[in-house]
This record gives sequence, C-alpha cells and structure tokens, in this order.
Amino acid sequence: MKNIILAILLGSSTLIQAQNSISGTVTDSKSQPIKGVSVFVADLHKGTVTDENGNYTFNNLPNGTVKLSFVFGGYNTQYTTLNIQQKETILNVILEETIFQMDEVIVSTAFNKLQSQNVMKVEHETMKSLQQKGTSSLIEGLATIPGVAQVSTGTSIGKPVIRGLSGNRVLVYSQGVRMENQQFGDEHGLGLNDSGIESVEVIKGPASLLYGSDALGGVLYFNPEKFANAHTFKANFSQKIFSNTLGSNSSLGLKTSSEKWKFLARGSYNTHSDYTIPGKNRVTNTRYNESDFKTGIGYSDAKFSSVLRYNFNKLDLGIPENGIDKQSTSKKTTYPKQGVYNNLWSLNTIFFFQNSKLDVDLGYIANDRSEFEDSDVAILHMKLKTFNYDAKYHLPKLGKVETIVGIQGMHQTNKNAGEEYLIPDAITNDFGIFGTGNYDWKSNVIQAGLRFDNRAIESESHGIVGEEGSFQAINKTFHSFNASMGYKTNLKDNLTLRLNLASGFRSPNLAELTSNGVHEGTNRYEIGNNELKTEQNVQSDLNLEYKNSHFEFFANGFYNHINNYIYTSPTGAVIANNVVFDYIQNNAKLYGGEMGLHFHPHPLDWLHFESSFETVTGQKQNGDYLPLIPANNWNNTIRTEFNIKNGLSDGFATLNVSNTFHQNNVSGFETKSNGYTLVNIGFGGKVKLGKTVFDINLNGNNIFNKSYIAHLSRLKTDGVPNIGRDIVLGVLFDM
Repeated sequence: MKNIILAILLGSSTLIQAQNSISGTVTDSKSQPIKGVSVFVADLHKGTVTDENGNYTFNNLPNGTVKLSFVFGGYNTQYTTLNIQQKETILNVILEETIFQMDEVIVSTAFNKLQSQNVMKVEHETMKSLQQKGTSSLIEGLATIPGVAQVSTGTSIGKPVIRGLSGNRVLVYSQGVRMENQQFGDEHGLGLNDSGIESVEVIKGPASLLYGSDALGGVLYFNPEKFANAHTFKANFSQKIFSNTLGSNSSLGLKTSSEKWKFLARGSYNTHSDYTIPGKNRVTNTRYNESDFKTGIGYSDAKFSSVLRYNFNKLDLGIPENGIDKQSTSKKTTYPKQGVYNNLWSLNTIFFFQNSKLDVDLGYIANDRSEFEDSDVAILHMKLKTFNYDAKYHLPKLGKVETIVGIQGMHQTNKNAGEEYLIPDAITNDFGIFGTGNYDWKSNVIQAGLRFDNRAIESESHGIVGEEGSFQAINKTFHSFNASMGYKTNLKDNLTLRLNLASGFRSPNLAELTSNGVHEGTNRYEIGNNELKTEQNVQSDLNLEYKNSHFEFFANGFYNHINNYIYTSPTGAVIANNVVFDYIQNNAKLYGGEMGLHFHPHPLDWLHFESSFETVTGQKQNGDYLPLIPANNWNNTIRTEFNIKNGLSDGFATLNVSNTFHQNNVSGFETKSNGYTLVNIGFGGKVKLGKTVFDINLNGNNIFNKSYIAHLSRLKTDGVPNIGRDIVLGVLFDM
C-alpha cells in the first residue's frame, strides 16, 4: 500500500507542467461585484474567494476540461465547464439572486453535475444543517432526511435504512472508499463521526452501476471537509453539551494550503452517559465514548491532483441488556460492551490529459471489533481488512456526449481471534467493469450504463460439525449484470420531471451463508444457508419538482421488485431455549415515496414553512409484510431568519413537529407500534462580542418529554422507550 501511495504522490511529480490560469469577476444581475463568493475547482481540491472587487484567480491549471463552482448565500450556484486551450482564460460570472437554498454539485453520481442538471434525484444535506437540529449522533441526523430511517440500539448504535432496506443492502462511502465494518451485525453501527465531514448525499435506490454489490438499496456518500483556500491558515474549535446524556462533543481542526500543497487535521472526542427516558430513569449501559482523528495532505498541479486522507475512529460502546436497571451517570461502560477500532486510508488521484482524465481511488480499511461479556478478555474478536480500488476513465467528450468506463474491485480478509465465532475466517474478492454515458440537449438529459460483477467467497471450516459455532468450508462465486437508464426534462420553465429505471444486486453475506448459533442481539438461534442465491432487484423512480421564487414542491414515487430476497424464518424448533431461524429466500416488493413543499410568502422574507411526508410498504410474494419497515412520517418545520443589530447575524429560530404514524404492517415475529408526535425547537446564529465571533446553536428535542418507542428500536421488545427531552448547546469558534 505504501509503495502505491509513494508512486502516485511522488513519481507523478516528474510530469511536465503547464502554466494555465483562469481569472475573472463575479457580479450580480445589476453588474455590482460580489465579495466573498466561494470559487472551487473540485478535481484539484483548490478553492478561493472573490475580493472586494469580485475578482478571483486560479493558477497551475491542467489543459482540457475544468469545472468550476461559484457559491454564495442568497444566490443560485453556478457550475461552469471550461475547455482550456490557452495560457490565460478570462471567465466572468453573473450570479442570480434566489430565496431558496443553493443548488449543490452532486459527486456521488457519475458526472458530478448540479442537482438541477442531474438525471437522478439525490438528497444532499450539509453537516451544518444536520447539526443545527441538535441530534446527538451522525445517524440520528441522517434519519431526519425524507426516505431515511435508522435501526437503533439506544443512542449509540444506529444502522441506516433507505426506503425500507438496511444492513448490507445500503452501502456507505467515506473519503471516496466503501466502508467495510462488519455491517452484517445487528449491533454494528456506522463507525463514523460527523466531525471533518462536510456533507452527505443519499442515493435512494439501486446504485450497483457505480458501486457494485451491496448498493441494491441505496448509498450514503459522505464528502470530507475541504482544504483551506490557497495561502490561508484556518483553525476552529467546536463544543456541544447534551442535557439528557450529560454528554459532551469537542472538536478541534487546523488546515492550511499553499498554491500546490494542502494539509488538514482534526481531532474530536464524544462521551455520553446512559440516556434518560421520560420519568427520569436512565437506560442502563447505553453510555458510550468515541475518539476520532482525521488528517489529509494534498498536492495538485497542471498534470495531476492527489489527496491522501486518514481516519482513525475508536468506539467504546455499552450494550444494554437489562433495560432500566442500576442507575448511574458514569460514562465508563460496563459489561457487556464493544470495543471497535477503525483505520481508514484513502488515496484519490486524478491524472489530466489533453481532453480526458483518469480518476483513481484506492482505499484500505482495518476494522478491529471486540465484544466483552463479563471481563476484559474478548469473547468475540473479529479483524476485517479490506483493500478497495476504483478507476474511472473520462473519455474525450464527443459533441454533447460524455462517457465514463471503469473497473472496480475489493480484496477482503476476515480473521477471528476470540473464543466465539459469529462468521468463519474467509477471503472475499470482487471485480466489476462498467461503462456509462450522458447526453444532453436543450433542457433534456439521458443517461444510461451497463455493468458486470463477479464476487468469490472462500471460507475455512471451524469446530465440530453439528455443534453450535461450527462452520463448514464454502467456496462460492456470484456474478451479475446490471443496467440503468434515466431521463430528465423540464416540462415547463419551473417544472422538472425525472424518470429512472435501474437494476441492482447483492451477494449473500457470510452470516447468511454460514451462521450456526445464537446471533448477537437477536436471542435467536440462526442457521445459515450456503445455497442462497444473489438478490436481484429492479426499481423504477419518478420525480416531479416545481420551483418558483416563493414556492417549491416535490413528489417522489418508487416501486422496487426484489428477486430472491433473503430473510430469516422460524422453523418451530428450539435449541438451548432459543427459537431456531433459517435463512430463506422469496421474491419481495417495496413501494412508496416522499413528497414535500417549501413555502416562502412574499413580502415576509424572514419566514419559511417546510413540510414533507414519507411512506414505504414492504411485502413478500405471498403478501406477508417484510420486517424492519419504518412507519409513515409527516414532518413540518417553521423557520424564521433575522439579524439583531450589534448582536446576532444570520440568526434563525425553528419549530419542528414530527408526526410518526402507527405501524400496523408488521412481519410475523414483529409487534405493532403506536404512533407519536415529537416537538423540537432551535435557535442560533453568529454572535459578535468585541473582536470575538462565534456560531451558537441551542436546541430542544422532544421538548414535551414525550414517552414513545420507535418501531425500529431494538429495545422495543423489552418495552424500553426512546430518549426523552434533550437540550443541546453548541458553539463554534473560527480562529
């Protein structure tokens, strides 16, 4: 791995450099210069801001195609593609004022276009907007996005659910690398901290064309924070405190850049006591501690751009077993508990040619997970090491046709070092090849692609055949062809239609193929099935959007048919007081969607009203309902924006009412769930005290201390409610 990194970072620096530059002026519709516009060249990880005259300059740019984004609050984002054919290029830009949120460049799809130009509807949320909601963890923030939910174990462990699909059916990307952290387990969370993450993009539907196996249900794509602008040094410190868990979240970041070199580092620490339910009791051993460190170094010139990033994440997680038991405010976890160490290295390098480019992503993840039952000796210890590679070649553009071809793969080893085994020692190898094209004319865009994948899994035998925890050796190969096609058009000036049809697949994981014992957290004896076939789905999506200067509306509908859907089913037998479940397959379907509106009445420029509704239904071929399907939700927010002279700028106040409906459509071993309504409030802005400037957030979540049990809570079977009222105070200092 080190040799590959050095070869790309240092060896490529001998290439001949060009000295191209772009400069220009950014003005508004009245030809007035705009100061402070963020101008960014994504491929080079290079940014700047316009000066008081609206001017900007970039040097050391490559020949061929360069994409620039121009972003400023209160104005529409511009995303411009230039084909540089001379040493000095002048690009003047006019930004149009807008009331609604800025258009965003989407990087999780193939051609990195603005959302308004994208064939596929992708949800984009900044970490700042999620953190303003006062949630205590990254996954709780994600669950506020329409179409996204979480399977939770208290406040510390959460698994994402996209339109009713979870586990290995949802792929998570960080730093351009697919996360592999034993995600088959019910009590295995994301293993990501929101510090050092700039935004998240949510693809709701099969994305196997770009991401291969496990993207059958969708993708969560986390964008890391950007480097500092050239010739600047930045530092910031943030602190959040949580009343319910007596929690604290601290983060310190430093970054600097020269014309070609860039560097950043960020450390954070997160600690929480057991969470409190209405009635002031605490749920025993839901406490947790998290340490996180991220760093990155980058180099760019006219021939190539390369960024090396590293993320270390350490989790100390209590596992609640006895519900409401011994009361404590301690943050030291007790038994049983988990210790998780995650090391993620990523290297992204883009090579620029005359009219094309090669984008190469390499990743290495070492995930070390231990479980302690009643002592410091790990009863379960799993070591997962994964090497990922992804190379995409952007061919020269032919008229209005853009084309990408690529290869993608993974080599993974799983080793056990504890007394108990959940899955056997195994080696997994993936290889995929794909191609996709994009054609646009006037307000129309067509995008299509094709992909072939092969996965080989080879595991070792363990234990005595017939006894709990024993595994027979397997040697399995799975393969799949997948395709996607999308069409986007503007029916009228303010009305956009998107229609997408895509297939996806998921190979069965080791737990489904080999399980033989009491699976952690389920209280079930699970028996795997090495004859399982690949899950294969086809999903159709329809998106309709309307927008004018004071009103936005969207409606998303989907239908997802899955062949060979894998699930567990009781056999009627009992082993060691645990009901036996087999892994079996059946065809299934999921359907539903999201709709919402954003109203900004004129002339009340300070007032916003947002409302969204989401629904999903999941059924097996025989009409029975699928498990772990989130309940319908209707979410309403009133937001005001204001400034207080000599005190508060960019101020906001929010009132949110979230209505979750009864969930009566449950599988055979689930129970129905009652509906509930939560009220949340928020206040914040930028405060200036003398020369000191800082951002402040004050949130009250579940302000009326409502007692409720979410349908996807794993503590539901014990009758344990979710978290009660939580007051969150956060401050951010830029230095």
